[in-house]
Amino acid sequence: MYLYHYGLRELPFTITPNTQFYYDLKSHHEAFEVVLTALKTGEGFIKITGEVGTGKTLLCRRLLNDIPDFFKTAYIPDSYLNPAELRLAIAQELSVETEQLTNQQQLARALQQRLLDVNKSGQAVVILIDEAQALPEESLEALRLLSNLETERRKLVHIILLGQPELDERLSQKAFRQLRQRISFAHKLTAMNVDETTEYIAHRMDVAGYKGAPIFDWKLIKGLHRSSRGVPRLVNMLCHKMLLLAYGEGRRQLSSKDLKLAVKDTEDTELTRSVWLPVTVSVGFVFLAAAAVSYWKMGGSL
Repeated sequence: MYLYHYGLRELPFTITPNTQFYYDLKSHHEAFEVVLTALKTGEGFIKITGEVGTGKTLLCRRLLNDIPDFFKTAYIPDSYLNPAELRLAIAQELSVETEQLTNQQQLARALQQRLLDVNKSGQAVVILIDEAQALPEESLEALRLLSNLETERRKLVHIILLGQPELDERLSQKAFRQLRQRISFAHKLTAMNVDETTEYIAHRMDVAGYKGAPIFDWKLIKGLHRSSRGVPRLVNMLCHKMLLLAYGEGRRQLSSKDLKLAVKDTEDTELTRSVWLPVTVSVGFVFLAAAAVSYWKMGGSL
């Protein structure tokens, strides 16, 4: 790719949730504090929602890394599970021996015993469920029942639901009023403002090893912010494509033409007047050419 061209150690704008590139955006910081406060006060359910691309999974990874050692965590990344599958996934995350369990009653008892054992060891269990908007109705009810487990002093399990705004829509239904009333702490992740976008881009370039003068100028960043609406995932996609385009032409400095081409090639972004330039070249052709240059410079043959 373009690592040597820009003097980078690694790609700065991948869309995978790499905690090495985590930037403590205000909305993420507030969400993290909400979770810690809720856990310290012994609350059973915590809800974090945010639009697609606002960094819920990355926040989840940070929580897994930074939650105090007092808590034992179980992470469920695939939430489209029926109650039996969900209990099994949680049990396996908590190191329950499930091979000899032949029915759901045995699994439920083994899971409850594991929660009691963790409590006796001086810890508490935290279950983090990503993409929680996809949980079937019966599984949401199973989680509510699981959250009922408690001692005289504290709950045996805390459940953090992370999901898209559709999770709020689902929980607003009358059928979920019992679960809804259990959620005493909630937070909504928001997109970045233009200043945060500036700091976010600079942070990722720095972590990736860039040492030169800024190549994303203020005008470009404003255009990036408007075109992406400040959604981190879209910012990453646009920045990566802009770097690829400039690399394909042997440039280090980016241009508004790069931004326009990147926007035209990226779903869910939109062109704004500030980045408009007449471009007649096929967007697909430009990216194909840039990729070909990258391949050739790495020693490939066409």
